[in-house]
Amino acid sequence: SAYPVQGHWEAGAYLTSSLELSIQTRIFKIIVIGDSNVGKTCLTFRFTGGSFPDKTEATIGVDFREKVVEIEGETIKVQVWDTAGQERFRKSMVEHYYRNVHAVVFVYDVTKMASFRNLQTWIEECNGHRVSASVPRVLVGNKCDLVDQIQVPSNTALKFADAHNMLLFETSAKDPRESQNVDSIFMSLACRLKAQKSLLYRDVEREDGRVRLTQETETKSNCPC
Repeated sequence: SAYPVQGHWEAGAYLTSSLELSIQTRIFKIIVIGDSNVGKTCLTFRFTGGSFPDKTEATIGVDFREKVVEIEGETIKVQVWDTAGQERFRKSMVEHYYRNVHAVVFVYDVTKMASFRNLQTWIEECNGHRVSASVPRVLVGNKCDLVDQIQVPSNTALKFADAHNMLLFETSAKDPRESQNVDSIFMSLACRLKAQKSLLYRDVEREDGRVRLTQETETKSNCPC
């Protein structure tokens, strides 16, 4: 969003450079939600660092990692918030990570039907924190490398995703051959957000000692994602 910038028009060069800095890199906040041990932390590691952690412990509260990407010539910072699945770690932080969220990734473990059934509870929590229906959401079935242990059939997950207007991704954060698929989850969201939120900054006006930026939403995108 565009902020009113304090300052007078006479300080033109300084003000211009400040504006350029303020709009240079936009941040998209994406939160990752689901039961404990479904692989949320591993997904965020794989996207932001390209690696799979040797050992992970239960996330306490919230943690976030960032990755700078370029989409259609614009540098964008994707901030992935990894949230605790255990109730005792969530209570104090839940309001914080739902605030100003741009996209939501719901994760379940394809080898645990309970984690899939619990998705409805996570969706209700998300809606309970007034996350707008316009905020993009995707569904991710993780651990698909464990072929012999799969409990959640793809067609079941697809029906659920369709019913909630979500794209479905099935992947394995552990399998390095799936790293491109993990990237595509977050990059597809970043592309959608850029298309939704691209701002054309025009008509810089001086008003009451402030600069007001009027904004228009760009509706077309040639994003390759």
